[in-house]
Amino acid sequence: MANSITTITKYVPLLDEVYKQSAKSTGLDAPADLIRETEIAGTFLVAKMSLDGLGDYSRASGFVDGDATLTWESHTFTQDRARSFSIDNMDNLETADIAFGRLSGEFIRTKVVPEIDAYRFATLAANAGNSANADLTASTTVEAIDTAGVTMDDAEVPEEGRILYVTPTVYNNIQQSDQFTREFQDNVTDRTFDMFNNMEVVKVPQSRFYTAIDLNDGTTGGQEAGGYAKASAGFNINFMIVHPTSVVSAVKHNKVRMFEPDVNQDKDAYKYDYRIYYDLFALDNKTDGIYLHNEAEA
Repeated sequence: MANSITTITKYVPLLDEVYKQSAKSTGLDAPADLIRETEIAGTFLVAKMSLDGLGDYSRASGFVDGDATLTWESHTFTQDRARSFSIDNMDNLETADIAFGRLSGEFIRTKVVPEIDAYRFATLAANAGNSANADLTASTTVEAIDTAGVTMDDAEVPEEGRILYVTPTVYNNIQQSDQFTREFQDNVTDRTFDMFNNMEVVKVPQSRFYTAIDLNDGTTGGQEAGGYAKASAGFNINFMIVHPTSVVSAVKHNKVRMFEPDVNQDKDAYKYDYRIYYDLFALDNKTDGIYLHNEAEA
């Protein structure tokens, strides 16, 4: 598919960038000390600990021996994604270097980040230990979140560190709820909030918040544009509560290569290659740390 680049005529224009927000799922990135790289392509290791419970103390023999086991569980990455762009040298000159100079940042911001978020949330949804579905309103949203919190409390998921991911609509429902407390300072009403029930609140655009997505391969007919789309069997997510210790999110390879026209053997063009090797895995003994609430299922 040919590039579409409009050249400048007299003045360098203000770049008309697409509005896109930064990554929403970075709070799920795994601590470096819990994962290990391997020499096997496409795999990494995750630390997993198991402990024996208490036994009776004997005044004759003392403590009962127990086992503390730390194992390294192997996981295989499933997502190996890439894209290459070429921008003709003259096109780049005639657009005052905007075309190539801004390509990398725009591509990562508008294409890579949304896809990784969407994939992570869809994977979380598929592995949620508990879930519910309903169409939420201002009068039902807070109760639904409270119910989710109680469910996780009963499952003994740590309260400290939970993250509440919500759509802008759900965020607005909370603001409009009769149970929402508004603060007044200097005669100014401020209804924004970044914590709710001791959970960090992260707003996620609905376009990244589905229970299932399809990743386009970039070559099949109808998929040439790449990226992702909501799966036909997917639903809109209303909110999720996730404890980061329930998942491992990792990137093994994140490579950018740029070639100037003088070293590009194929064309008199700038060449941009981007490749990322990523995945998210739910830990099988901690799925209760993922609570999903999606729209009503017809």
